[in-house]
Amino acid sequence: MGYYMVVNVLFFLYAMFGHNGLVAKANEVSTSANYNYQDALGKAILFFEGQRSGKLPPNQRVKWRGDSALSDGKLENVDLIGGYYDAGDNVKFEWPLSFAMTLLSWSAIEYESQISSAGQLSYLQGAIRWGTDFILKCHTSGTTLYTQVGDGNADHDCWERPEDMDTPRTLYKISASSPGTEAAADAAAALASASIVFKKSDAKYSSILLAKARSLFDLADKYRGTFSASCPFYCSHNGFQDELLWAAAWLYKASADNKYLNYAVTNGGASQMMNEFSWDNKFVGAQTLLAEEFYRGRQDLSRLKSHADQFVCSVLPGSATGQIKTTPGGLLFVRDSCNLQYTTTSTMVLFIYSNILDKNKVAGLNCGSSHFSTSQIRAFAKKQVDYILGSNPLKMSYMVGFGSKYPKQIHHRGASIPSLRVQSSKISCKDGQSQYFQSSNPNANVHVGAIVGGPDVNDQFSDARSDHAHSEPTTYMNAAFVGSVAALLDGAKRSSS
Repeated sequence: MGYYMVVNVLFFLYAMFGHNGLVAKANEVSTSANYNYQDALGKAILFFEGQRSGKLPPNQRVKWRGDSALSDGKLENVDLIGGYYDAGDNVKFEWPLSFAMTLLSWSAIEYESQISSAGQLSYLQGAIRWGTDFILKCHTSGTTLYTQVGDGNADHDCWERPEDMDTPRTLYKISASSPGTEAAADAAAALASASIVFKKSDAKYSSILLAKARSLFDLADKYRGTFSASCPFYCSHNGFQDELLWAAAWLYKASADNKYLNYAVTNGGASQMMNEFSWDNKFVGAQTLLAEEFYRGRQDLSRLKSHADQFVCSVLPGSATGQIKTTPGGLLFVRDSCNLQYTTTSTMVLFIYSNILDKNKVAGLNCGSSHFSTSQIRAFAKKQVDYILGSNPLKMSYMVGFGSKYPKQIHHRGASIPSLRVQSSKISCKDGQSQYFQSSNPNANVHVGAIVGGPDVNDQFSDARSDHAHSEPTTYMNAAFVGSVAALLDGAKRSSS
């Protein structure tokens, strides 16, 4: 016991004074907590099975779900069955779905051996393929991409299981005459990144994905226009240059075709320094990918590499150039609605970028007058994962089904209503609203692995089904958490603790 006390005291002193005598809050860099990260990874991936739309496969593990939306696309005689429900609703939004699939693929590429050793690679590949199969279906011609299935307004006014769904399955699409560059470019990034994942295990499928990714990039770049079809639910706030860079970076990584790298160089002037990485803002992701190429000798990517450095500096507590605050408990806090989406994406990038620095024998980053080693960067990233898993003032896991205390009333239609196996009779919108949405009882089904929106700026969480800003899970939030927790598996680069 005395040994551990000495180690903790030494670590505390180091964290307090660190490099250059800088003072940092101990709770912002503590790495004392350790969880079963392999279990957390498996549950984070399992979540996607609970979000599936369409005909469920024989090996479906989430048994409270059933077949649903088996006529999607019928309105225009296309097959749009499958894919994922976006969050706690029953709409399929292709744009954020593509972002989620790209993050899952990035995780599979970056931590393939560790995820495989944890026995989760086949499940992760299955989760990716369920999404990319749907994206392939959505790209029905060289100039067409279906971007949404379901009327968002009607769906959000209704509380019913996907298996009972009777709201309009309205179709939205982009084309040469009605462009949506963000959605097409994001779909290109998703298929390109997935083509790398399947290159060894299914070369034919990988080739199909890459070919379709090229086609989607051409659609995005040739017919430029800001995507608005899914607004007000998903609106593009910062234009499409970030998605084009993101797609070009992934296409180069997947194909080694220099035209995509040259595209990134030529259009790199559009790159901006950002302090968030999200479904709407891909600059940080593109900058991180292209920083790797900078270190491989492409000095003409220095602007993007510099912006990647600046992002890391912007989120680290104690940084002289810091821009993002943390809660009293040490959680990165960007904005109140669904904040954990920004925490998880930032954490994923911090781990990956520290790996890039290590590979290239770069000791760390100078952030103005402060310096952070790669081990310090990873320590802060680990702190974010541990906070989500239970190291927080409420001692609550924000992953459903992980630990002994976790959200019981998540904002999720299918999870809150008894499954068909339990109650086979149809539950209408109105009955779902009165009997289940407004109920104070725990959800009927435990949606294992779901990461909710998270606590407020004061580390408080009400666990109320009606509070969608804090209690709703999303596919892209879980996808980013997969990439964050995979970094802490045995064999992955990690901070010492």
